Amino acid sequence: MANPSDENSRVLGGVVCLAAMLAAVLFLYGLALQSYWAIALPVALLFLFVASLVFWIGWTIMTVSAEAGGKPLVPGGGPGAATTPGAGGSGDSEATRS
Repeated sequence: MANPSDENSRVLGGVVCLAAMLAAVLFLYGLALQSYWAIALPVALLFLFVASLVFWIGWTIMTVSAEAGGKPLVPGGGPGAATTPGAGGSGDSEATRS
């Protein structure tokens, strides 16, 4: 027995396929008629889609709130501290001291 959600997905997939085929037929028909709109409309839609994505990314960057603080990812006694000159005495890492 199939899940109702699976059936809905199949129906939606079929509708999307039919819409894509219809758009392709209309595009080819417009090209056959040498219509300006056959090229202008898809290019305009693609441009508006890309412009919307760029706007959304900019809006997200503009409105995100980043707070400084919290715990550092590498604590003060991490692996980089022993190799810093003056931090570990002889400059040897902790792995080679044991």
